Amino acid sequence: MEKGMTFEFYDHIRDVLGLKEAEADSFSPLVLAYMGDCVFDLIIKSMVVSRGNKQVHRMHEETSSYVQASAQSLMMRTIQQHLTEEEHAVYRRGRNTKSVSPAKNQSITDYRRATGFEALLGYLFLKKRYARLMELVRIGLDSLENAGDCE
Repeated sequence: MEKGMTFEFYDHIRDVLGLKEAEADSFSPLVLAYMGDCVFDLIIKSMVVSRGNKQVHRMHEETSSYVQASAQSLMMRTIQQHLTEEEHAVYRRGRNTKSVSPAKNQSITDYRRATGFEALLGYLFLKKRYARLMELVRIGLDSLENAGDCE
């Protein structure tokens, strides 16, 4: 675990439910993406809620603008240049994995790049590299803001 970094809620869930430590290296890219999707959703919903109380429908629309494959794909294009070799390998495995479900209203390129993005986040989360995960998310969010693609 990164020195000084904890993700107390995740650790608390594991402790209360008696869950064993997850071995990120042993999971398929789609399992990593499954976890990364959840982590990214929680990050974005936390960000949206912190902006103040408003109608849930409006919060959902705002959240959707960040979590859709096209936005994640745009973020990943910027993030790629900041990846280590290990991170890039995880991203590539996720991007190149054949999904069981087709892309919904997204290009296959965006969908695959987004799957790689989510796999990378899931991997970093399970490895407890929270500071690095948030550093990459911040880079991606900044790139969206600079492009004017999200609220």
